[in-house]
Amino acid sequence: MKNIIKGVLFDLDGTVLNTQKMNIVPLQKLILEELGKIISYNDLIKYCAYPGKQTIKMLGFYNVETSYEKWVKYVNEFEEGATLYEGFKEVFKTLHQNGIKIGIASSKMKKQYEIDFIPTGLNIYIDCAVLAEDTLLHKPNPDPLLLGAKLLNLNPENIIYVGDTIADEAASKSAGMKFALASWGAFNLSEFNPDFILNKPQDIIKLMEKN
Repeated sequence: MKNIIKGVLFDLDGTVLNTQKMNIVPLQKLILEELGKIISYNDLIKYCAYPGKQTIKMLGFYNVETSYEKWVKYVNEFEEGATLYEGFKEVFKTLHQNGIKIGIASSKMKKQYEIDFIPTGLNIYIDCAVLAEDTLLHKPNPDPLLLGAKLLNLNPENIIYVGDTIADEAASKSAGMKFALASWGAFNLSEFNPDFILNKPQDIIKLMEKN
């Protein structure tokens, strides 16, 4: 690598946490109830890249705040909650031990972050967490990633961003960071042009060893 990598920023949903089903199935329920429409699971996957309230707006709900609150209620009642992708406990611990700064740059709301991520115990390795409320603009805009770089006290070119959506890739490239595709959470891999493709979380460790 031309630039020494000193930090890794992670997306959460679809990258570190498997939250796809717990978000989309309740969203389908909400769409049917309030909009009287049936939208397929696969057609809703693309909305996983956006903050929840933005998704509600994009889908044309009439009262964004009320509908969003109902969606959150349905998500938290869903029997299959957020699960950590296998391997991330080793990844976070190893990066931390090797002096690599670790941050989160996610479209997840802070309250949901506390519900979904804090119970994993991995927050002890996190140097910063940039969430939906922290920036006015969200991915694919680079602002969340640039704020993450600032909080890590690193230049963007010294950071890899790990994500699973086209919005993640666009944000990382606009921010001047290398992009590593978390293929385990990505949909339609042919749409991406990443700097690195990760087949499993532990590949992040191998990538850093080559640095």
